[in-house]
Formats: sequence, structure tokens, C-alpha cells
Amino acid sequence: MKPTENTILITGGTSGIGLELARALVATGNTVIIAGRRQALLNDAAAAIPGLQTLALDVSNTAALPTVTADLIARFPALNVLINNAGIMIAEDLLSPPDGTAEATITTNLLAPIALTTALLPHLRAQASATVVNVTSGLSFVPLAATPTYSATKAALHSYTQSLRHQLRHTSVEVLELAPPAVQTDLMPGHAQNPHGMPLADFITESLTLLANPPASGELMVERVKFLRNAEANGSFTQTFAMLNPA
Repeated sequence: MKPTENTILITGGTSGIGLELARALVATGNTVIIAGRRQALLNDAAAAIPGLQTLALDVSNTAALPTVTADLIARFPALNVLINNAGIMIAEDLLSPPDGTAEATITTNLLAPIALTTALLPHLRAQASATVVNVTSGLSFVPLAATPTYSATKAALHSYTQSLRHQLRHTSVEVLELAPPAVQTDLMPGHAQNPHGMPLADFITESLTLLANPPASGELMVERVKFLRNAEANGSFTQTFAMLNPA
């Protein structure tokens, strides 16, 4: 992905990683559109970041995505980067009656990025150079048992990204995966104050370097997530799982 002069759509862009990526990418000379469900938060972000564009979008309403994306392309015909960042992370007790968390998590974290990518792909393929970035998680590789469906959806999105990258290998569309470690955001209650989380500003800085110079694998892994990414390959999976999920 070139560092500047892109037109970028970031889902889940009203807070956390999405908002700070948007802020940084606007500052480096890109046109950035953030998508989110709450108009008030979109307005706040636009007021705080001069030049930022907004799109009211509930990604979980996958049936509406073809119409929404057609309108988006009409507004921004130069759109060439999609960052599928929207996601929810909710703790689940699998021994209790189901409460809809699993279904909502699967829709937002997995079905939505697949549907949005599908809707935008013909347009992206028509660009001279385009990029799809799927935001997964270090938990794609070693699950957090307290958030089983979140971990499972991120593992599934990792797999989907690998297949998408292979199928688009002879096109103008680059496919990247950004897998954060625990980052100090409000993704779950208390995470922003977690002393073991990576400071958000540090994550954004390292991620921008990786976006500008992606490795051949297409996997954008900051140093603090590599112990999760490599756990199975280097034989430390059992120990790493136990560290995340103490008995």
C-alpha cells in the first residue's frame, strides 16, 4: 500500500484503532472515510480531524451493503483501500444459556467483512493499485477462552484473508492482514487501562511502518504479537495458551 494519496474506507472508525489509524492516514496525505453506526460519534471525529470524511454504516446489516457501497463509490470514485476494522469482543460463559452474543459476533466480525469486501471487490479490481486490509487479532492464533466466539471469528478471518490473497494474487489488489496484540482501547471494559496492553499510539506508529512496507507474507505483525503468531510453529502453543488462560 502506498503511504499517501489513497482513498481509504475504515470500518469501525469512530474509536480505538480505527479512529487513530484514520487520524494518522489523513495526516500523511490520504483521503479517509470512517464508517460507523452512531452519527454523533462520526460528527465528533469529523470535527476533531480536519478533512476526515464519514459514512453512517451498520456493517452487521449485510443485506444493505451492496446499496451502501454503490453510493460510496459514487461519492468517492478513487476509493482504493478497504480496511475491515469493525469488530466486537464480548466475554461469554458457554455453560450458560445462549444470549445472542455468538450470532452478533459472527455477523460483525466475520460475515460483515466478507460481505463488504465482496461488494467492493469489482471496484477495487478496476483500480490501478488497491489494497484490502483485514484486521484480525493475535487471538487468531492462540484463543482467549473467555471470548471464544471472538477468537474463533478472528481465526476464521485470518483463514479467509489467506484465501482472498491467493485468489487475487494475479490482480492489482494487495491483501494484507493486521493482527493486533492486546492494545489499550475500549474494545472491552477495562482494556484501555490494561497495563499489559500495548499503548495505542505505539501500535499505530509500528503498524503504519508495516503498511508502507508490508512483508511478502502480507501479515502485518507488530513485535508484541509475534509470540502469539508463532506459538504453534515454535512449539510454545501449550505454554502460551496456559498463560492466556490460567487454570
